[in-house]
This record gives sequence, structure tokens and C-alpha cells, in this order.
Amino acid sequence: MSADPTGPAGFGDRLAAALVERAPLCVGVDPSASLLARWGLSDDGDGVAAFGRAVLDAVEGLVAVVKPQSAFFERHGSAGVAVLEELCRDARSRGLLVLLDVKRGDIGSTSQAYAQAYLNADSPFAVDAITATPYLGVASLAPMFEAAQASGRGVFVLARSSNPEGERIQDARVGGAGADVSDVVAHVLAEVGAVNAAAPGAALGAIGVVFGATCETENYDLLAFGGPILAPGLGAQGATVDDIAKRFAGYEDRVLPSVSRAVLGSGPDVAAMRATASELAAACRKALARG
Repeated sequence: MSADPTGPAGFGDRLAAALVERAPLCVGVDPSASLLARWGLSDDGDGVAAFGRAVLDAVEGLVAVVKPQSAFFERHGSAGVAVLEELCRDARSRGLLVLLDVKRGDIGSTSQAYAQAYLNADSPFAVDAITATPYLGVASLAPMFEAAQASGRGVFVLARSSNPEGERIQDARVGGAGADVSDVVAHVLAEVGAVNAAAPGAALGAIGVVFGATCETENYDLLAFGGPILAPGLGAQGATVDDIAKRFAGYEDRVLPSVSRAVLGSGPDVAAMRATASELAAACRKALARG
């Protein structure tokens, strides 16, 4: 396989195809100290590498996306970063889309540097998509958006998280008077929608949002912004497949439920992890009307 398997299609279209061809499910790769200990692995680069390979073996050909959490690799310094770089290459060579959970967000040349690090085809860290935080302004992420759209990659912008600490910021009111007033979540959705609208040509935009599966969706239009929805929180965080079916009704073709501990907790046995992931995948496919 080539070093850059993005192909001619944009990220939104490739993700939409993967959701149909495989399961509409994202599995996290989160080698925390506690999980490494439970698996009997050393808490170092070698242990993290073994952990990552086992997860890829368990989900290869089954799910649409894997989501390595960068922090769990970065804590091991250069050794961990090298493992993460290799893991991302390995996952993509297996046909998995890689969403790197880095939650980057900055301005100017720093934002451009983040774009070059993850969203350029010739970067050692080139992945299919990254997560980003918009709290320096959604427009500050423009270099990431531009690089993603130019190279057939994607960005998922944090809109609504399930942690209680985020509510006061995300529920804050912004804008002018009367009908122009919205909360931060609606503002982010509108800003992301404008970016997708300015880059027509794909059935599903390259710029998505993160919207927690434990959060109510009824006050928001998750169709109008035109991109995919990463919905973390399935399993250990409390969301069920039934919750996802209810909260994301009408968005079935673009929602990507994400699970980590519920699958990783079945390790280190690869067959056990695959069985857990397969069961969740089948349930998500049924709940989201995918056969």
C-alpha cells in the first residue's frame, strides 16, 4: 500500500463509505498505565507498542475507525511518540481510518504547524483526521481546515462534551440580541457548517464535530452543518447503543459512536477484544439501520 492511502475522495466521503462497508464504530487505542498493568505489559514504549498491535489485530476489518489518544503515548517521551507514529502507519496499512485524538487548537503559525504535523500527505504523522478544540475561535483552526480539505483529510471540532466541567462554557450564551443569541455549541456548529458549505463537492463535509453520546441533541441541528459526528461515550462513560439510536435519530448516515474501555477491558486476549468489538459493532449497525 502507498504511504498515503487517502485516494481521490475527501475524508467525509471515505468515512461515509467505511461506515457502510464496515461497522459504524470507532475504537480508542488508550494505553493508560492502569490498562497496561491489567494486561501484564510494561509501562514503557515496548508495552505501549504491544498494546497497540493487539488492539489493531482485534479490530482490523471490523470497524471503520481507530482513535489513538495521543496523551497516553506522549507520556513516554520520544519512545512513546515513535510508537504512536508507527501505530498510525500500521493502522492505515490495514485499511483502518485513523482519527488521532490530539485536541489541538492555537492561532496563526502555530495552528499552521499543527496542520503540517498531522494533515499533510508527506508528514511522518499523517493521519486521516484529528480532533481540535475551538476555544481560541473556530476561525483560528482555518489552517487545519484548509490542510485537511486540500489533502483529503478531516478535522473533528469539539462542540459538546460529556464531562460536567464543560457545561458552563458550552452552555454560555454568545451573539447579539433576540434570535441571534445562541449557546457555544450552536455557535460552533454554525461556524463549522460555514466551512463545509464553502467547500462543496462532497456528500459529507470533511469538517466534523465531537458531540458526546451521553448528551442530549434535541436543541441542535446536527444535519445542517454538513459533516460527520464523532459521538464518544459508549460503554464505560454511560451511553448505550439505544441512547445513540435515540439521540442521533435522523443522523444515522454520519454518526460515529466511539468506545474505548468497554473493548480494551476485554484484553489482552485479542479474540476476546474482537468478540466484544464485534458485538458492539453489530448492535450499532442495527441501531443505525445499517443492515
